Amino acid sequence: MFIAMNRFKIKPGCEQDFIDIWKNRDTYLDSVPGFQSFQLLQGAKQEEYTLFASHSTWENEQAFEDWTKSESFRKAHANARSAKDIYLGPPQFEGFKTVL
Repeated sequence: MFIAMNRFKIKPGCEQDFIDIWKNRDTYLDSVPGFQSFQLLQGAKQEEYTLFASHSTWENEQAFEDWTKSESFRKAHANARSAKDIYLGPPQFEGFKTVL
């Protein structure tokens, strides 16, 4: 299994806007080979930002890589920049291979 996470720093007061973006977007993930699950996680609030993480699990790293090069990926991220004023910097990607 492979876990893909993106960490987002969201401006204070914009948390619900960020959640709504994810809630209302079409991810196209259900039809992607190797996709297993997705969660949007909200972390601690800091004075400067609220931490969020997107967490997806995949059959293997190759399935995730294939998705990032697909038309489904491009369509799912087409409107990502429209709300860029709520982000404090770009997302930080972290990928993990299951070892146990």
